[in-house]
Amino acid sequence: MGFSIALISPQIAPNTGNIARLAGATDTVLHLIEPLGFRIDDTELKRAGLDFWDSVDIWIHPFWNAFRSAVARDRCLYFSAKGTRSYLEAPYEPNSVLVFGSETEGMPKRILEKHPDRIFRIPMRPEVRCLNLATAVGIVLYEALRKTDLSIDRHLEPFTAAMTAKEEEA
Repeated sequence: MGFSIALISPQIAPNTGNIARLAGATDTVLHLIEPLGFRIDDTELKRAGLDFWDSVDIWIHPFWNAFRSAVARDRCLYFSAKGTRSYLEAPYEPNSVLVFGSETEGMPKRILEKHPDRIFRIPMRPEVRCLNLATAVGIVLYEALRKTDLSIDRHLEPFTAAMTAKEEEA
């Protein structure tokens, strides 16, 4: 079992399309939690995902509680600019669900209040309010892959083994 990405009420079709492409490229499940700020057949969404749509395992949940019923709570790690701990400290497991809020509203307040010990942030300069959602998802997902030694290319060695071998050669 691999990682999952969950987007709470994503609003910008090209961001979601880019995240879908990332999900397809890394064999990651994508959960979209409605309401969405676009239609799933939106041209910009399809264009951003290009020809990767067939390789994306995508689940659409009509509301938050439907997602909560489908995914165990202890698998979820939440990422928000309002978090106090770095995403580098997150306890990634190979079946973790990486949850992100919407581009316009961020992580819902009820989640921030209910799960403060599972909220993480990507450090950035204080005058920068937040990162683009697709960029943030990419940063976190690749850190999770690195930290758990999951290789996205079945023909390559796990990340740390390959890095250790290169260091020993040098």
